[in-house]
Amino acid sequence: METKRLIRIAALVVLLISSTVVMAQNPPHPNSGGAPGSGNTVVGGQQGGAPVGSGNIILLLLASVYAAHKLLRTRSESELAEE
Repeated sequence: METKRLIRIAALVVLLISSTVVMAQNPPHPNSGGAPGSGNTVVGGQQGGAPVGSGNIILLLLASVYAAHKLLRTRSESELAEE
C-alpha cells in the first residue's frame, strides 16, 4: 500500500515539474527577423504555414475506419450471443 502511494506522489511530482520545464519556443518574427516590409507578411513563409487540410482528411479517414471496425465487431458479437 505504501509503495503505491509513493509511486503516485512521484508521478505527480514528475508531472508538475515537467509542465514548468518543458516550455514552447516563442513564435518566429515576421519577415524572418528582417526589416519590416510593405504590408503584413504571413508567419511561416509565403505559403502560409502548415498544410492543415491534409491532416484533417487523414484524421477523418482514420476515424471512419475505427468506427466501421467497432460497428462490425459489435455486430459479430451480438450475432454470436444470439446463437
